[in-house]
Amino acid sequence: MDPHESDGGDESSPPITLYRLQACPYCERVVSVLDDLGLPYRSRFVEPMHSDRNVVKRVSGKRSVPAIVDERTGVTMSESANIVTYLETTYGGRGTADGGAA
Repeated sequence: MDPHESDGGDESSPPITLYRLQACPYCERVVSVLDDLGLPYRSRFVEPMHSDRNVVKRVSGKRSVPAIVDERTGVTMSESANIVTYLETTYGGRGTADGGAA
């Protein structure tokens, strides 16, 4: 497991949660950007069957992945291109694991 990933629950949980599928190229694109920016995040792997992704629908309003919840800024979004743009715009100039407040 990647050091940035966990199935969560410890008291020092990262502020970003990524909802994703195993071997999903769109999800891996977001993972790559998170890693490149040095941002800590928690991965939540979701059900492969689209109709079973209720946890994603509860947080983002859609069943599509990838989806992120950024507790630091209060942003929740889906669609890899939107997420990549958001991460690069919000955290791109920081290059540190703690990121700071937006």
